[in-house]
Amino acid sequence: MFDDTKPIFLQLAERVADDILRGRYQEGEQVPSTNELSAHLRINPATAGKALGLLVDDGILVKRRGIGMFVADGALARIRAERQGGFIDTYLRPLLAEAQALGLDTNDLIRLIRDANDSTAMSDSADMSDNRETATP
Repeated sequence: MFDDTKPIFLQLAERVADDILRGRYQEGEQVPSTNELSAHLRINPATAGKALGLLVDDGILVKRRGIGMFVADGALARIRAERQGGFIDTYLRPLLAEAQALGLDTNDLIRLIRDANDSTAMSDSADMSDNRETATP
Protein backbone atom coordinates (compact mmCIF):
# COMPACT_ATOMS: atom_id res chain seq x y z
CA MET A 1 0.00 0.00 0.00
CA PHE A 2 2.25 2.80 1.27
CA ASP A 3 5.93 2.60 2.11
CA ASP A 4 8.33 4.53 4.31
CA THR A 5 10.27 6.19 1.47
CA LYS A 6 8.25 9.40 1.55
CA PRO A 7 5.23 10.92 3.28
CA ILE A 8 1.89 9.21 2.68
CA PHE A 9 0.27 12.37 1.28
CA LEU A 10 2.94 12.52 -1.45
CA GLN A 11 2.48 8.85 -2.29
CA LEU A 12 -1.28 9.33 -2.47
CA ALA A 13 -0.93 12.40 -4.70
CA GLU A 14 1.33 10.36 -6.99
CA ARG A 15 -1.18 7.51 -7.01
CA VAL A 16 -4.03 9.82 -8.07
CA ALA A 17 -1.77 11.36 -10.74
CA ASP A 18 -0.89 7.82 -11.91
CA ASP A 19 -4.60 7.03 -12.18
CA ILE A 20 -5.08 10.11 -14.36
CA LEU A 21 -2.06 9.23 -16.49
CA ARG A 22 -3.31 5.67 -17.01
CA GLY A 23 -6.85 6.81 -17.89
CA ARG A 24 -8.71 5.77 -14.75
CA TYR A 25 -9.88 9.37 -14.33
CA GLN A 26 -10.51 11.53 -17.37
CA GLU A 27 -10.28 15.31 -17.54
CA GLY A 28 -13.48 16.78 -16.11
CA GLU A 29 -14.26 13.61 -14.16
CA GLN A 30 -14.75 13.62 -10.40
CA VAL A 31 -12.16 11.91 -8.20
CA PRO A 32 -12.88 10.33 -4.81
CA SER A 33 -13.40 12.76 -1.95
CA THR A 34 -11.10 13.20 1.01
CA ASN A 35 -13.45 11.15 3.15
CA GLU A 36 -13.79 8.39 0.54
CA LEU A 37 -10.02 8.14 0.17
CA SER A 38 -9.38 8.15 3.90
CA ALA A 39 -12.00 5.46 4.56
CA HIS A 40 -10.93 3.25 1.64
CA LEU A 41 -7.20 3.55 2.36
CA ARG A 42 -7.58 3.73 6.14
CA ILE A 43 -5.59 6.92 6.47
CA ASN A 44 -6.20 10.16 8.31
CA PRO A 45 -8.61 12.47 6.43
CA ALA A 46 -6.11 15.31 6.87
CA THR A 47 -3.53 13.23 4.98
CA ALA A 48 -5.94 12.56 2.13
CA GLY A 49 -6.92 16.24 2.08
CA LYS A 50 -3.29 17.29 1.94
CA ALA A 51 -2.71 14.98 -1.07
CA LEU A 52 -5.71 16.36 -2.95
CA GLY A 53 -4.76 19.92 -1.98
CA LEU A 54 -1.29 19.38 -3.43
CA LEU A 55 -2.86 18.27 -6.72
CA VAL A 56 -5.10 21.35 -6.69
CA ASP A 57 -2.03 23.56 -6.11
CA ASP A 58 -0.29 21.82 -9.04
CA GLY A 59 -3.28 22.45 -11.34
CA ILE A 60 -4.05 18.74 -11.69
CA LEU A 61 -7.36 18.89 -9.83
CA VAL A 62 -9.93 21.66 -9.47
CA LYS A 63 -12.19 22.07 -6.49
CA ARG A 64 -15.86 22.79 -7.17
CA ARG A 65 -17.25 24.10 -3.94
CA GLY A 66 -19.93 21.88 -2.51
CA ILE A 67 -19.53 19.33 -5.30
CA GLY A 68 -16.04 17.84 -5.02
CA MET A 69 -12.70 17.54 -6.78
CA PHE A 70 -12.42 17.08 -10.52
CA VAL A 71 -9.57 16.42 -12.93
CA ALA A 72 -8.57 19.77 -14.42
CA ASP A 73 -8.49 20.46 -18.14
CA GLY A 74 -4.91 19.90 -19.33
CA ALA A 75 -4.03 17.76 -16.30
CA LEU A 76 -2.89 14.82 -18.40
CA ALA A 77 -0.49 17.00 -20.40
CA ARG A 78 0.89 18.56 -17.19
CA ILE A 79 1.49 15.15 -15.62
CA ARG A 80 3.15 13.82 -18.76
CA ALA A 81 5.44 16.84 -19.08
CA GLU A 82 6.50 16.60 -15.44
CA ARG A 83 7.06 12.86 -15.62
CA GLN A 84 9.03 13.12 -18.86
CA GLY A 85 11.44 15.54 -17.19
CA GLY A 86 11.81 13.16 -14.28
CA PHE A 87 12.26 10.23 -16.65
CA ILE A 88 15.20 11.94 -18.31
CA ASP A 89 16.92 12.72 -15.01
CA THR A 90 16.14 9.42 -13.30
CA TYR A 91 16.60 6.95 -16.15
CA LEU A 92 18.10 8.37 -19.34
CA ARG A 93 21.07 10.31 -17.94
CA PRO A 94 22.28 7.32 -15.86
CA LEU A 95 21.64 5.00 -18.83
CA LEU A 96 23.71 7.18 -21.13
CA ALA A 97 26.52 7.45 -18.59
CA GLU A 98 26.61 3.65 -18.16
CA ALA A 99 26.44 3.11 -21.92
CA GLN A 100 29.37 5.44 -22.42
CA ALA A 101 31.36 3.60 -19.74
CA LEU A 102 30.57 0.31 -21.53
CA GLY A 103 31.60 1.69 -24.91
CA LEU A 104 28.08 1.55 -26.35
CA ASP A 105 27.08 4.13 -28.94
CA THR A 106 23.62 5.44 -29.82
CA ASN A 107 23.00 2.70 -32.40
CA ASP A 108 23.95 0.02 -29.84
CA LEU A 109 21.48 1.50 -27.35
CA ILE A 110 18.69 1.66 -29.92
CA ARG A 111 19.30 -1.97 -30.86
CA LEU A 112 19.29 -3.04 -27.19
CA ILE A 113 16.06 -1.12 -26.53
CA ARG A 114 14.39 -2.68 -29.58
CA ASP A 115 15.55 -6.16 -28.56
CA ALA A 116 14.29 -5.67 -25.01
CA ASN A 117 10.98 -4.29 -26.29
CA ASP A 118 10.58 -7.18 -28.74
CA SER A 119 11.26 -9.78 -26.05
CA THR A 120 8.80 -8.06 -23.71
CA ALA A 121 6.13 -7.99 -26.41
CA MET A 122 6.73 -11.66 -27.19
CA SER A 123 6.54 -12.54 -23.49
CA ASP A 124 3.30 -10.57 -23.09
CA SER A 125 1.86 -12.30 -26.17
CA ALA A 126 2.82 -15.71 -24.82
CA ASP A 127 1.26 -14.88 -21.45
CA MET A 128 -1.98 -13.90 -23.17
CA SER A 129 -1.92 -17.11 -25.21
CA ASP A 130 -1.32 -19.20 -22.08
CA ASN A 131 -4.24 -17.47 -20.37
CA ARG A 132 -6.53 -18.23 -23.30
CA GLU A 133 -5.58 -21.91 -23.30
CA THR A 134 -6.26 -22.33 -19.58
CA ALA A 135 -9.40 -20.19 -19.46
CA THR A 136 -12.68 -21.97 -18.92
CA PRO A 137 -15.66 -21.05 -21.11
